[in-house]
Amino acid sequence: MNNFEFIAFDATNIAKLTSQREGELKLGEELSHQATENTQFVILGICEDIGPQANLGNPGAANTFIPSITKFFNMQSNRLCNGKDTAVIGYIQQNCSFTTVENARVLVAELDELVSTILQPYFEQGITPIVVGGGHNNAYPIIQAYSKSKKQPLEVVNLDPHADCRPLEGRHSGNPFSYAKRDGYLGHYTVLGLHGAYNSENMLKYLNEQEFYYSYFAEYMVRPDKFNSDLQTIIIRSDEDLGIELDLDSIKDMPSSAFTPSGFELEVARKYVMKLASSKRKAAYLHLPEGAPINESEVKFVSKSIAYLIHDFIASSR
Repeated sequence: MNNFEFIAFDATNIAKLTSQREGELKLGEELSHQATENTQFVILGICEDIGPQANLGNPGAANTFIPSITKFFNMQSNRLCNGKDTAVIGYIQQNCSFTTVENARVLVAELDELVSTILQPYFEQGITPIVVGGGHNNAYPIIQAYSKSKKQPLEVVNLDPHADCRPLEGRHSGNPFSYAKRDGYLGHYTVLGLHGAYNSENMLKYLNEQEFYYSYFAEYMVRPDKFNSDLQTIIIRSDEDLGIELDLDSIKDMPSSAFTPSGFELEVARKYVMKLASSKRKAAYLHLPEGAPINESEVKFVSKSIAYLIHDFIASSR
């Protein structure tokens, strides 16, 4: 058995996860399991948590996709959002374990290749991927797939308490953007809402050296208007495509790989997605990593939150 494998959805899979009700039409009844000429969005799940563990973090990110996509399937299909232009193609499943951190980082590099290979054809067709679940390590192959398909670097914005630009010490969830920059896939990088207590001085120096823009969550506590100003700066900076990252670690009380009691409210995270998706800049992709529920109540909270964010992105992108 492969360490990681792609498991494709079919119409039967989607129907089993969708609860029909007379007089209503659910998203799961309209969307497809494969891209067609009318498809604008493809949703890919990643059921792995080896990336966060390779970064000395907690497991749980493998538990996010199936309950989240089930919540999404059972949202109403209506004038605000319908499933006609969306395909849920399936998910990547982790079949491996590891004995050392070094071994885990080798496996993450293997996962990188699979994620990039799956997504690149969709970027080439002009279809926008929505990637759900797994660790933030998967930002690297998403950016790589875009850059290879378009033959140019991609600008990316990230809502995250951590900059995820750790040293090039082997792949893990803490260094997708430093690897993407080194390899020429990442253009300008903006990270909003850093927690000053959880980013090393070396990380901050790296951001300054690369001339990346970053802000602190504490700044938004003192000046809530600064958040809108920062988003507007991103929107008017360029007409080029923009990759949108939203680490669930940034959301207050969210069961995630790096839980925080002090962070953005879910409504602010939704605003972040809606404002960027509806701007003049085309969203290259949406990535929702690091949700890590470990019990039934946490699964409900994480999955419905993610379903809202997917819905917001699709509805706002039209």
